[in-house]
Amino acid sequence: MQVQEPSIKIEATVAGKFLRKLFQILFYIQLFLVSILVIILTIRGLIYAGNTNRFHPKEWYPPLLVSTASAGIVSFIWQWISFHNPSKAIKAAFWVFPLLTCAAGILHVLIGSPVSLAAGTISVVCGIIQSLYACWATPRFDYATKIFTVSTSFPPRKTATFVAASIIICVFYSSFLVTGIGGATATGTGLDILFIIIILLTFTWSMQVIKNMLYATISRVRYMNFACGLDMNTQIAFHDAVKYLVGSVCIGSALVPVLGTIRGSARAINLVAGGTDEFLFSCANCYSGVASTLITYGNRWGFVHVGVYNKGFVQASADTWEMFNRAGLISLIDSDLTGVFCFFSGVAVGSICTLIGGTWALIVHKSYATEVSIYAFLIGYFMCRTALAWEQACVSAYYVAYAENPESLRFDATIPVRLQELHRDQVYQTMRSYRSSS
Repeated sequence: MQVQEPSIKIEATVAGKFLRKLFQILFYIQLFLVSILVIILTIRGLIYAGNTNRFHPKEWYPPLLVSTASAGIVSFIWQWISFHNPSKAIKAAFWVFPLLTCAAGILHVLIGSPVSLAAGTISVVCGIIQSLYACWATPRFDYATKIFTVSTSFPPRKTATFVAASIIICVFYSSFLVTGIGGATATGTGLDILFIIIILLTFTWSMQVIKNMLYATISRVRYMNFACGLDMNTQIAFHDAVKYLVGSVCIGSALVPVLGTIRGSARAINLVAGGTDEFLFSCANCYSGVASTLITYGNRWGFVHVGVYNKGFVQASADTWEMFNRAGLISLIDSDLTGVFCFFSGVAVGSICTLIGGTWALIVHKSYATEVSIYAFLIGYFMCRTALAWEQACVSAYYVAYAENPESLRFDATIPVRLQELHRDQVYQTMRSYRSSS
């Protein structure tokens, strides 16, 4: 059965409507203003390059533009591989991809500039941390494969078309902004550095919005299938998303990366602090409490209710988190590897783009290698996250639909069995701690 009409829309408060409209207007205004800025910078940069020998467009642009195109191709191929063989994809993301991060770090070290050495050190350390995390997370690979398979087994119609269209938009948008960054690099004044920072900030927000528009669209379609057994038209869902959801998605795209980083850092600090030092443990506990409160009002699962019910993002996040609490899924959500898999994949594609663009720049013009490598990494990272958004949306829709009705016959035993395993592990850890203290 196919659904053509939009699902129920919940009326927002006046303040909520105003905030959504405000963010929507701000998003479109910044797109317009940055587009004008990029055009001006590009023209000025080309004129300046023609009059001096300081900037060489033929040596600066090709490595970045080829890296951008490579990011689109690799991202589309990787989402195809992860869909058709999630087990091998997850193992590769956790065991092989850290090597790419280290390889990108080594390239930065070879470039040799102060900024590049710092980036190289960070990359190598991150690669080591990724490998250590993979060792710790290995017992969860089987469940990650199962939840990935069951939630993406029947993708919405024309998913590949929407993913390909999103990637193509990202490629052209990234290439357009790269021309502006190159124009600002040509003159390299203090004001130009500010322009580059502004372009990178708007690039980050815009790529998040593109990703989350696809996320909200696909999660709505899959939610309707999981919750009601209905096959909704993906084009209708996308049309509704463009017409009604841009404001909420813009708010979520600004909040989720920040709050997600705070939440992730709090969990890492808690893990490191342990219970060895009372002061450190109390500080970590306090920070973790703040992070847990913040994540309630801004998390990626909120995009499901944004897509399905047209709620404001903060309200949607709070409602989904309350449902997870009520259904006893918080520990399961915290241990889910889907988000980490997408993050590691993004870092890997970013590293591949760094190796392509950075190596090219290192050969033709070493002084360009540092900035080209960094820009290529950012483009590759966000491109991959956009390509994988539909798969992450399917998993989120599955969790949210299950939390609303755990007794539904449309769900198999994947989540209940995993909850039982987590409960046994918690009991074992509690008994072990009790024996150690006594």
